[in-house]
Amino acid sequence: MEKPSDVAVIGAGPNGLSLAAHLADRGVDFRIFGKAMETWDTRMPRGMLLKSDGFATSLYDPGGKLSYASYCAEHGIPYAPLGVPPPLDSFSAYGHAFQKKLVGGLEEKRVATLERDGDAYGLTFDDGSRCRSKAVVVAVGITYFAQMPEALAGLPRDLVSHSADHHDLGAFKGRRVAVIGAGSSATDVAGLLHREGAEVHLVCRDTLWFNGKMADPRPLKDRLRSPTTPIGPGWRSFLYANFPLLFHRLPADRRLRIVRSHLGPAPAYFAKEMVLGRAYTHLGLAPKSGRPKDGGIELELANKGGETRTLQVDHVICATGYKPKLSRVPFLSEGVLSRVEALEDMPVLTDTFESSLPGLYFIGALASNSFGPLVRFACGAAFTAPRLARHLA
Repeated sequence: MEKPSDVAVIGAGPNGLSLAAHLADRGVDFRIFGKAMETWDTRMPRGMLLKSDGFATSLYDPGGKLSYASYCAEHGIPYAPLGVPPPLDSFSAYGHAFQKKLVGGLEEKRVATLERDGDAYGLTFDDGSRCRSKAVVVAVGITYFAQMPEALAGLPRDLVSHSADHHDLGAFKGRRVAVIGAGSSATDVAGLLHREGAEVHLVCRDTLWFNGKMADPRPLKDRLRSPTTPIGPGWRSFLYANFPLLFHRLPADRRLRIVRSHLGPAPAYFAKEMVLGRAYTHLGLAPKSGRPKDGGIELELANKGGETRTLQVDHVICATGYKPKLSRVPFLSEGVLSRVEALEDMPVLTDTFESSLPGLYFIGALASNSFGPLVRFACGAAFTAPRLARHLA
């Protein structure tokens, strides 16, 4: 049994690293487990541009000294608060620099099992080692939550995969690929596949609606009509981004409706020229079924009226987003899961991110039903990290 700690943080993405920086600043005895920026390094397509604007692309340390803007200035990377989309590789490198400077004690271990152990928690790692902690913060981001269309979920993975399975799309050069989805992931993957030399077919249930590029600085009339926020412009986004504690006090059914409906699929403005005229688009269609055929896959696509057509491709990539669910976090033991109060397979949390099991906290995407759309994104760490660190201290 390794040395115990007061707090164990599981996950080293933007939320976990930001929280760790605040815990360190407050002198809290903690340990943090995971590989820094792993999801960004391995489960996002190489060459991708982030949809978030520069001002909303930081991790958050006490005092905000190590921001994405300051990192770009130091390393000569083009930056603007608005209108210069951050490249994935720059954001990932920034996250690693943040970790090395502020979270030096990161332990690159993978948690295999988390169990309740008396009045504390027992963590077992994939190397067989164990430790105890009084409190545990689950900060796993979207790692385990890739969502596949039901009609294609049972097909072989060499024919149908999720966008999270592909960091390097170069393997699809010269192949015919269908991309399912209408959001940023779908257009990013479609545009990058075309750049790699694939024949791309983008299949969207409805239509494609691209966000517009905002001027920098924005005219006053635009800011009054639709204020700028880290999660996008608009008065609703302004409320959800600035008042997550007020959101927490809303009735549960209203919170769930907002989380389901706010910020639907809308690719960034720069994706438009990457896709239109380059990928074949099949609008108003959704996959009804698929079957292996001639070494590839034949898709049956249906419109809302029930009319169908087929599309033969070599591979299908489902860029259909992520659905956070407690039951899909692989290291949570049955004993823990059975004692965490949940709503729609998401933990019910106090206003300090604590679940019904004392000392067990959830941040990031798994906290969105409690705190709203803000915490689904990296920028949500600006709210989460200082609040939870203050509570744990």
